[in-house]
Amino acid sequence: MKALSLAIACLALSGAPALAQTSHSGTGHSSMGHSSTGHSTMKMDHKAMEGAVHTNAVINSMGDGAVNVSHDAIPEIGWPAMTMDMILTEDAQVMGDMAPGASVVLMLIKGGDGMYQINAIMPR
Repeated sequence: MKALSLAIACLALSGAPALAQTSHSGTGHSSMGHSSTGHSTMKMDHKAMEGAVHTNAVINSMGDGAVNVSHDAIPEIGWPAMTMDMILTEDAQVMGDMAPGASVVLMLIKGGDGMYQINAIMPR
């Protein structure tokens, strides 16, 4: 799992300029409190990545600091496939087009409150 997390982070960091959306409008990720600066300066917390889990998902809707997604089962944490609202971490890394209907990979980390939150969203 550590190797998968590291591989995804490396891929995200090396391909971020090519994947990053250059303009944000409507309900894109700029309305979720994320800047529209390039993603090449992203920092991934190695401690958070060690416990991270990943899943494929489809974005249903987006709002300030939260995303409604339909995700695949996540056996590592005992979650079945479901549709749910998920909170974005304060420093969540959002790459590419995050419009409703987009197929993505979510990187989830467990917060201090024991709840999983989205730490990164990448196009699938």
